[in-house]
Amino acid sequence: MKILWVKAGKLLPVDAGGKIRSYNILRWLREHNEVTLLSYYHGPRDSAYERALEEQFPGSIAINTGRAMRTNRLAVGVNYLRQLASPAPYAVTKFTSRAVQSQVNELLSGGAFDVAVCDFLAATLNFPTDLKTPTVLFQHNVESALWQRQAQYEPNWINRMVFKIEAAKMLRYERETVRRFQHVIAVSDNDRELMSAMTNRSEITVVPTGVDLKRYRVAKESSNGSADRQALIVFVGSMDWEANIDGVEYFCSEIWPSIKQRVPQARFRIVGRDPHPRVRKLASDSIEVTGTVASVIEHYNQAMVNIVPLRIGGGTRLKIYEAMAMGRATVSTKIGAEGLDVNDGSDILIADTADKFADWVVEVMEQESLRQRLEEGAADKAAKYDWSVIAERFNGVLEKVRSSRFRCPSSGFRVLNSGFQVSGSEF
Repeated sequence: MKILWVKAGKLLPVDAGGKIRSYNILRWLREHNEVTLLSYYHGPRDSAYERALEEQFPGSIAINTGRAMRTNRLAVGVNYLRQLASPAPYAVTKFTSRAVQSQVNELLSGGAFDVAVCDFLAATLNFPTDLKTPTVLFQHNVESALWQRQAQYEPNWINRMVFKIEAAKMLRYERETVRRFQHVIAVSDNDRELMSAMTNRSEITVVPTGVDLKRYRVAKESSNGSADRQALIVFVGSMDWEANIDGVEYFCSEIWPSIKQRVPQARFRIVGRDPHPRVRKLASDSIEVTGTVASVIEHYNQAMVNIVPLRIGGGTRLKIYEAMAMGRATVSTKIGAEGLDVNDGSDILIADTADKFADWVVEVMEQESLRQRLEEGAADKAAKYDWSVIAERFNGVLEKVRSSRFRCPSSGFRVLNSGFQVSGSEF
């Protein structure tokens, strides 16, 4: 099977949830098919990245769009205001490129590929409206749900207003786009139900999240057991992502004081790349912010409890299965564990109030029998979700889509070679 995979943003380093999922599936697919990966990115030309991509995925195509990476808040705000009138959400338009549109159109027009994969909603406007090659939209999240949750919990009124605008745009755009592609792959039953409800489509298949069992199981077996675990609580995730920022702020302000009062020796470690200034401010004598780490394994090894106190977000959290594969007890909110095959009380503990969350964390630290039961249940559950099994299921969906070759009705969002046009409004 000849597969074209289009990815917005850099795939390497593999340091975030979506990258981990795509990378592991792509690695398996490449061993069993002919895969061409098209990865496009903004900012200055990164020759080192392009060489690394070619080494790991020979024959890949890297496109540097030449567009500036806007990190300054003022620059981001100005750019957002320029596109405020657009009916398409900013989270999609900022990843749309004429060079990428042209390249994708050229690759798909010749019939060289059996099937194509659009990785994340962000890349969708780079695909032609008339999808002659059977194309799958890989939805790691239900983006509209994510934006709605961000608007609900955002304390800054300006940001909250922006999130509400973007949530409304995203709902309309996501509904139309999910209809446009021949098939959709979701990462959880919950996401499939949300997309089915908004589009009335049945061509949505769930391929769940996986874990690198070999890596984490070996690390678990080579660790020192509980010898180095001294009431350490860890949170692992990309610390420039709003859902994670909100989660650790919520934990530190509303949950941590109660834990610290009851377990004075407790320590909290926030592990993840690019900590936002709001995260760095949380550091104290008992709270550590690591920034980028070479591997999360050593931090799981030292931890007594893994926490996922998320209030916003979508898709599924790979970090839960990673912690489970390491045999670590996890306390999470419902949203944090949303979409995963987990069982409250046997392989994870779920709490949606600050008091209950604190209670569970303290009990796990203080009750060895409870901790051991959760650790054993977690390891058993993670054993079912090795990436090789997950990627094979993904491959099966692509095979079915290739053989069916059905077409879906076009949406109101039209893509042009000279730019893009959304419902008649060019920008």
